[in-house]
Amino acid sequence: MSTPISWRYKRLMSMARRVRASIALRGWRGTIGRISQDFGRRPDVDDSLSLLPLEAAFSSLSLPTSNTPRVSIVIPVHGKIEYTLACLRSIANFPPTDPFEVIVVDDASPDNTPAVLAEVSGLRLLSNEHNLGFVGSCNAGAAAARGEYLVFLNNDTQVTAGWTEALLRCFELHPEAGIAGSQLVYPDGRLQEAGAWVFSDASAWNIGRFSSRKDPSLRYARTVDYVSGASLAIPRDFFLSLGGFDMRYAPGYYEDTDLAFAARAAGRSVWYVPDSLVIHAEGVSSAGIVETGMKRFQAINQAKFAEKWREALRLQPAPGTSLEIVDRRRRRGTVLVADTVAPDASRDSGSLRLIGMMKLLLDDGWHVVFAPDDGHADEQVIRELGGLGIELLIKPWVSSLPSWLAANGKDLRAAILCRHTVAGQYASFVRRHAPEAKLVFDTVDLHFLREERAAERSGNGALARQADATRRHEFDLIENADTTFVVSDYERELLARLLPTARVQLLSNIHEVYGREAGFAGRRDLLFVGGYGHPPNADAMRWMAQEILPALRRVDTDVRILVAGDVPDSESRALSEAGLDILGRVPDLAPLMNSVLASIAPLRFGAGVKGKVNMAMSHGLPVIGTTIAVEGMRLAHDTDVLVADTPDAFADAYRRLRDDEALWLRVSEDGLENVRTHFSAEAAREALRGAIA
Repeated sequence: MSTPISWRYKRLMSMARRVRASIALRGWRGTIGRISQDFGRRPDVDDSLSLLPLEAAFSSLSLPTSNTPRVSIVIPVHGKIEYTLACLRSIANFPPTDPFEVIVVDDASPDNTPAVLAEVSGLRLLSNEHNLGFVGSCNAGAAAARGEYLVFLNNDTQVTAGWTEALLRCFELHPEAGIAGSQLVYPDGRLQEAGAWVFSDASAWNIGRFSSRKDPSLRYARTVDYVSGASLAIPRDFFLSLGGFDMRYAPGYYEDTDLAFAARAAGRSVWYVPDSLVIHAEGVSSAGIVETGMKRFQAINQAKFAEKWREALRLQPAPGTSLEIVDRRRRRGTVLVADTVAPDASRDSGSLRLIGMMKLLLDDGWHVVFAPDDGHADEQVIRELGGLGIELLIKPWVSSLPSWLAANGKDLRAAILCRHTVAGQYASFVRRHAPEAKLVFDTVDLHFLREERAAERSGNGALARQADATRRHEFDLIENADTTFVVSDYERELLARLLPTARVQLLSNIHEVYGREAGFAGRRDLLFVGGYGHPPNADAMRWMAQEILPALRRVDTDVRILVAGDVPDSESRALSEAGLDILGRVPDLAPLMNSVLASIAPLRFGAGVKGKVNMAMSHGLPVIGTTIAVEGMRLAHDTDVLVADTPDAFADAYRRLRDDEALWLRVSEDGLENVRTHFSAEAAREALRGAIA
């Protein structure tokens, strides 16, 4: 019996030593939290990670690198050749789209690493004369790098598609960014790190450790105290200006935390980038328990870090502060935005406006959470919105918006509820659970106005009654909101007459001015942008097919109308047979905008500002539209736009643009100026600030 007792005793003593060391590093609260994470239920194996097998034997491997790289990937290695080969193969499978180089710094490996890596095509192999450790090897690789950006990568990692693109996009989105780090996950699919917080005693906490990597609350970009050096990007010149990794932390540990504090001291921010996914077999390159081996430097270097950054650490939260409070203190405040579905910039102009609004809120320092009323968002939307810094409230992570408001309402600065169908459901919950928050009703467009016009056109009594009910509902919401947004001067003036005491602000479409990339020569045909699911668009498509296209072909027998937008198969066939060219959803409209003669907007009913008109003008493309299509946009016939309300008028406007280059250029230029003046981000920013202040 002595052997099992001895074994159990040794195991208990080892665990006790680890707990004592953890307490020294993290305090009691952190240690208990880490133990609970370690013993939590592990998720099922995540086959979507597509891990490459580890292989000790070398087989042909080539990296498509460049002699003039924009990105320099620096990988320090000390043995473990099987991990290094798997890492390099993952880069070969998912190479950066930017020109890149891969620099492996061999740190006096005890195995055959130098000989094997010498056979890898496209690799720059550096060899240290003696062991420098992680810190020294990274600095050596950076000194030899030629790229604009350095990406430090551990050799026990495997990368995924788009990992460097997402890191570099962070610097484009946030010019003040100094460091960007990846989402790190374990090979079994659990989240390893979504950035990290640092406490006043220099202890640290990996955000989201052992959680699901798919949890949207951990999939939005944000500033953090530091990111792991396992996958860390930094502009090379900035890295060198900071003196590289501080050699006082050699051979390793706390060098990445120190670099982040140095970056922040220099006025730059540190970002966690969730759509840069890197799989990390943590501990392979620094195996051992805290008291022995490489791990012992964790405690040693914590003390060095605490001494170096004593003044900065006084501003950090005290050990034991709840992670919820730590997270909240890093934010200016939270703004909730809710709409019927998650916005998709490739789907409709309303999505472009909504995403533009949320970007402006982010630029002003707000934490933005978006709630789709249907509770769902596809993977691409989660990645795109999360990459901007927007947190999504979706199922199964959030059961309902009222439950989220009950738990988080006290932290809410404002709630922007889009459309009367959404605002009508949730306005009372905002008032109940977030009484200090500003309640903003974003009409998107006045629905009752669109329904009234559709009823008048069709003579449908049921639709007229529906319009009256919508009118009463929208007016009730407007009167009870702190601020109401409308998208056109016409709607603002209408409400000023009907509801003179309501606080109504203009927040119209938000468009980047792309400018005209092609001149007049060689252009032909017309472009209609819009999905069939929107009733005014469906009516316009039928009108184009039945009456407008025949009128156009009396002027030009070969003219085509191209339709970019979702159209059901059954309708698509009928419209195609009538002569329309149905393209479906087009992710990038710029090539079309720069090849057709004009945009066509034959809307016979509707309300609000028409994004299809703004979008065309932002590319310098002249627009032929109905009076309804250009309503409330400060557009003048024959100046910014050509107005047509009959099929023959559309045909005549097309003929005029086709035959008169000077007219085409004048309408193009005036349309661009209209977007710059009335639909800029700056105008929308002031409206948002006025509503939330």
